[in-house]
Amino acid sequence: MELSDFNYELPQELIAQDPLEDRASSRLMVLDRETGKTEHKTFRDIKQYLRRGDCLVINDTKVIPARLIGVKEGTGAKIEVLLLTRKENNVWETLVKPGKKCRTGTVIEFGDGLLKGTVIGQTEEGNRFVQFTFDGIFEEILDQLGQMPLPPYITHKLKDRNRYQTVYAEHDGSAAAPTAGLHFTKELLQEIREMGVDIVHVTLHVGLGTFRPVKEKDVLKHHMHSEFYIVTEDAADRINAAKAAGNRVICVGTTSCRTIESAADEEGIVHAKSDWTSIFIYPGYKFKVLDCLITNFHLPESTLIMLVSALAGREHVLAAYQEAVKERYRFFSFGDAMFIK
Repeated sequence: MELSDFNYELPQELIAQDPLEDRASSRLMVLDRETGKTEHKTFRDIKQYLRRGDCLVINDTKVIPARLIGVKEGTGAKIEVLLLTRKENNVWETLVKPGKKCRTGTVIEFGDGLLKGTVIGQTEEGNRFVQFTFDGIFEEILDQLGQMPLPPYITHKLKDRNRYQTVYAEHDGSAAAPTAGLHFTKELLQEIREMGVDIVHVTLHVGLGTFRPVKEKDVLKHHMHSEFYIVTEDAADRINAAKAAGNRVICVGTTSCRTIESAADEEGIVHAKSDWTSIFIYPGYKFKVLDCLITNFHLPESTLIMLVSALAGREHVLAAYQEAVKERYRFFSFGDAMFIK
């Protein structure tokens, strides 16, 4: 399986730079994974494709304002620190720019000394371990000093940081939003509940590896990034009950999909667990739990377009993407949505 098998031409102007005023007014392409047939709708129309007894799985992770701009103590050089994973004793694994100015022992000040970080080591990939010192509560200081870590293809400044959160975001820990969920409003979710659809929460903290390009020509040699997830007893029971009753499990986003597929055994039974997953889903993968997927339009040659190709078939997905380009759909994080049924 070659990386180039998942490439497509995308005009730069179709990369959405800003979220729409009304979340649910995004366009929705509906793709039949058996036939490849497509329909063009508005996201609000998702209700037409849901039915009583369906289980809608959403990822309730919350993006933290993980981008910190500071200065190197002594020289005043500007340093950017991106928080990736919390370790222990206020130590975080981070991405630091410029890295060559941040050897072990370097001290970085943020907000005129409100927060200080000391580089105490690094990973094989060059990520830095930074130990933070501060007075007060770290989350409150981060809220004051940090910025939302928008993907590299978004160049516009975000006016309202809540627009890079889902309306059901609850558990702090992500460096990127589970963007398929950005289309839902609280009202739309309530209407879906009233239809008899069971909405189940899982948590997967999205890492920046989600934007890391695949560099291997042979897709199977790609080393997948690892992310932390939580499936509660209640969530597992409700997903399993839906499957046992012959109802569909519909994931909102690739992160929800990766969570339940990671938590399921070979018989397709989902188990309550907290763990790290580096599951890599590409064509040939047999889905154990998921039946349908609500997702956005993904980057060419990304692990995410490989995941949707595993579900709907590469030819169907690339043809649908070609049609989306022709119809001037908006792509990526703040873009339009697709329902694969």
